Amino acid sequence: MSEATITGRVWLLCDSEGKLIEDIDTDQIFHNAHLHITEIAEMGAFALGNLKGWEDFPRKAARGDIILAGRNFGAGSSRQQAVDCFRALGIGALLAPSFGAIYFRNAVNSGFPVLRCSGLDDYVSKELLRTGGVVVIDPSAGKMTDKVSGEIFVLEPMSRVQSDILEAGNLFSYAKKQG
Repeated sequence: MSEATITGRVWLLCDSEGKLIEDIDTDQIFHNAHLHITEIAEMGAFALGNLKGWEDFPRKAARGDIILAGRNFGAGSSRQQAVDCFRALGIGALLAPSFGAIYFRNAVNSGFPVLRCSGLDDYVSKELLRTGGVVVIDPSAGKMTDKVSGEIFVLEPMSRVQSDILEAGNLFSYAKKQG
């Protein structure tokens, strides 16, 4: 694995039936009641605060954790706080089969690792991934490996530009490097 790997503990955003929750919108990620908060460091306390069953996520999450969610994660508004709340918690990466287009772009521009995994629902239904497990993600190679079982999961590789923005820290830093 390359030096640009991401290692972390897994959180499966599942419903009571064990299925990944789909269509989690930006208001469920970061409720509009907290939009007055402007310091990114303070936003983490409200991550997923409007997603039933996940209101206590910020108290359980640790730096480097990796979130796995259902299709169309981040649907809805262009609310940047929905990305920044995870950055404030130090979340290592977020994986889903698909993302809301604006959410995906905001995350990439912020230097927050978001990766698509079309087989994620299947991996979860077969119980190949579990909350609390530890995985290693190689974004450039498009793979994720379970540290215990050695099982390899296929991801959509990060584009070169996304990888460069991530390496630079965010879009502004990337642009400065480009001259």
